[in-house]
Amino acid sequence: ICQSCGIILVLILLFGFFVQLARDLLHPSLDEEKKKHKKKRLVQSPNSYFMDVKCPGCYKITTVFSHAQTVVLCVGCSTVLCQPTGGKARLTEGCSFRRKQH
Repeated sequence: ICQSCGIILVLILLFGFFVQLARDLLHPSLDEEKKKHKKKRLVQSPNSYFMDVKCPGCYKITTVFSHAQTVVLCVGCSTVLCQPTGGKARLTEGCSFRRKQH
């Protein structure tokens, strides 16, 4: 590579580096905020929530924590509503849910 080509290449790399840094830190997009750790967001907010889960068998509604660490059974018919995973609880197929407002 000739010397002038090397200088141009360096300028292109530096320009690309500065373009990467140019983003609004005070007004991040919702997608960026969701990807961040719960304590590193602009305004801290938890990842967990409570939800109303409707049993597919008897249609009773049970309140379940999103990150439940135990198996949750229906009060009416003892059907398994959700099972724990490493993070969020996995809802049983056929169960419908609604996120509760706080």
